[in-house]
This record gives sequence, C-alpha cells and structure tokens, in this order.
Amino acid sequence: MAIENPSREEMGKILKKAKRIAVVGLSDNPERTSYSVSEAMKESGYEIIPVNPNVDEVFGVKAVSSLKEIDGHVDIVNIFRRSEFLPELAKEFVEIDADVFWAQLGVENEEAYQFLKDKGCTVIMNRCIKVEHSLTR
Repeated sequence: MAIENPSREEMGKILKKAKRIAVVGLSDNPERTSYSVSEAMKESGYEIIPVNPNVDEVFGVKAVSSLKEIDGHVDIVNIFRRSEFLPELAKEFVEIDADVFWAQLGVENEEAYQFLKDKGCTVIMNRCIKVEHSLTR
C-alpha cells in the first residue's frame, strides 16, 4: 500500500490554517536540518514547540520530552526522527488529537501511515515542511 500525501494545494491550505507546530526531534544545534527548517517556520510566524528529551530549550522555548506534555492544541506535528519511530509517534499523535502528522523528507512508514489513515487523520510523509511552505505562499 503506497503512502499518498495530500495535494500541494491541500498542503498549502494546511499551512495557511496552522499556527502551532510541535517539532519532534528538534535539535538545539544550528547545523542540524531540524533546527534550520524550524527556524524558517518560526520566522514565517509559526509557534514552534520543541519535542526532544535531550535538550532544555530551542529558540528560547522550553522543550518537552513527549507530545503528551504539550499544553493546548497542536496544529501540526512535524517529525525529524527515523522512520522506525513513526508507529510509536503515531499512537501518541492520536492521543493528543493534533490536526496533521507530518514526517520530514526521507521519513515514512507504512504501518504508521495506515494506522493514522484508519483513524481519519491527515498524514504527510517524506515532505519538507519548509519547502512546501515556500512553494505555497
């Protein structure tokens, strides 16, 4: 079963509506892709919530160690973890009732995709949120 992402137009609508992005695996190292991508999204006006048990804060925002520790609604969960972690993250994602499960470029997992689709979730995999954002502005 192939992973099917929403159309580019749909992704544009998702990004226009979203305000809060929880970034799983966000590093506090400016050399890392997760940092530069999240920094670009922050500069575009999104609230970034770092989700990483190994860092204290990123961009002056206190990091949480799991999605369940986030207060309030999350529009997009953007994931910078290896593909094998997606099924576990998909379960946590469903528990917090966020809107969009977004796995970064090079990250996809059919088991997680099917699990989320069966629950009626919006799922995007193997796409860079920064690239999609720049293409849909």
